[in-house]
Amino acid sequence: MSNRQILQAMSGLMAGMFVAILAGTVVANALPTIIADLRASQSSYTWVVTSELLAMTATVPLWGKLSDLFDKKLLLQLSLGMFVVGSLLAGFSNGVELLIFSRVVQGIGAGGLTALAQVVMAAIIPPRRLGKYAGIFGAVFAVGTVAGPLVGGVLVDTSWLGWRWCFFIGVPFALLAIALLQRTLSLPVVARREAKIDFLGAFLIVAGVCALLIWVTLAGNEFDWASWQTAALTGAGVLFLAAAVFVEARTDEPVIPLGIFRNRTVTLTTVASLLVGVAMFGGTVFLSQYFQVSLGKSPTVAGLMSLPMILGLLVSSTVAGQLISKTGVWKRYLVAGAVIMTVGLALLSTIDADTSFGLLSLYMAVLGVGVGMLMQNLVLAAQNDVPASELGAATSVLSFFRSMGGTIGTSVLGAILANRVASEMTTGLDAAGIPPAQGSGGGESSVPDMSTLPEPVRGIVEHAYGVATADLFLIATPCALLALITVVFLKEKPLKTTSGMERLAEEAGATADTGQAADTGRAAAGGEAAVGGKAAVGG
Repeated sequence: MSNRQILQAMSGLMAGMFVAILAGTVVANALPTIIADLRASQSSYTWVVTSELLAMTATVPLWGKLSDLFDKKLLLQLSLGMFVVGSLLAGFSNGVELLIFSRVVQGIGAGGLTALAQVVMAAIIPPRRLGKYAGIFGAVFAVGTVAGPLVGGVLVDTSWLGWRWCFFIGVPFALLAIALLQRTLSLPVVARREAKIDFLGAFLIVAGVCALLIWVTLAGNEFDWASWQTAALTGAGVLFLAAAVFVEARTDEPVIPLGIFRNRTVTLTTVASLLVGVAMFGGTVFLSQYFQVSLGKSPTVAGLMSLPMILGLLVSSTVAGQLISKTGVWKRYLVAGAVIMTVGLALLSTIDADTSFGLLSLYMAVLGVGVGMLMQNLVLAAQNDVPASELGAATSVLSFFRSMGGTIGTSVLGAILANRVASEMTTGLDAAGIPPAQGSGGGESSVPDMSTLPEPVRGIVEHAYGVATADLFLIATPCALLALITVVFLKEKPLKTTSGMERLAEEAGATADTGQAADTGRAAAGGEAAVGGKAAVGG
């Protein structure tokens, strides 16, 4: 495909990917208003976020496997259609139960978009040329991740729109993506083996992952980390996943082919993706809260303050991608990205309620540069080193572990944040001689309403959130350092110059040739045996 054809095809992919990311981030600043309007409980607040994340994370490997068996274009449009249905249900919800269900539907669709967009890119673009296009992909990821809360804040703050438009806003993008994919994406039909779906393995994987993700999401909020609920959820999760490994090792068409982990590149990039998810999402998801509570900014301004990180990620992913495509060398950019990400997290661990915006912008830009060089190029390294028939499985495994790392990081660090804020506020209130009841700004795990707090208490809350947020980045820094160590052990291999579809056709041809040669060999052996038999009879 020419560059123009690739860019045309990518227009639909990028629109779809933007929709998937927006679904998870646009409600960040709108949730307090949504929960209050629907008269829901604090536990419902958690489930509105968790349900979408669970559905997306758990279904990513399934979509990836389906892409190895069925029409990728049709699967993409199906996932976009599910997203549209989920968004409309969410926007018209009059109760929190329907809202949570609609978020599950959205999450399933977003899981398909997350996995399939990268799979299709690998199918139509050779790894040697993929770098510069992956930079565009990384830029869309950055804009969707950080601009989502900004868009959500603006919609909630605009009286004639309101929170329902946080869900409706993605529908036009999804419909546009479906139309663009239909018009611009043309994938050649390749003869495939008979499709067999491993339903038992799929069920066990989803059940095991959901059990563990529900545990890390609710532990510390709904129940203690050391409790019978923890024992039940972790025990069930481990048993389900152990059974999944047993089934996957023995089925003809596993959802996650365990054999791909024999590939050193896939194993190391998977571990690095998990660590990047913990460090990146676990640390940065609380920045918006820090801006609003510790620095006293509105939701809209809090979204704008994240722009330095967007710009850093945008520039570094684009420049690194262009250089990789030009030179064919990729490991140095992964190592440099891991180093810079570690430095950025370490710098952010020094912030407090008095940190100037200039210094904060510099630290966020450094983090953005590191993530931009690292995150998407991990996928490129893995896609370059697996057979074309396993592109979908390998890509979805990386996306799955990155999402799971983000979920784990967000949940665990959120619990640490809550405990540290409570500790700092107790210390500050005691030192100021203020009764704890006067320092309450909201329910447990909720962001305090700063406008209702008296001045002495407000200063204590701002300090508490500043110190606690810095601690989160300090905890995330070792995860980034481990990601750096993992990346160092990657073996650099030349980037292939053929696309996934071309490689798949070559592999199919090689298989056919091998089979034909075997048939010829068997026929020849049979002929020789027949001649030998006649000779023996004649003798």
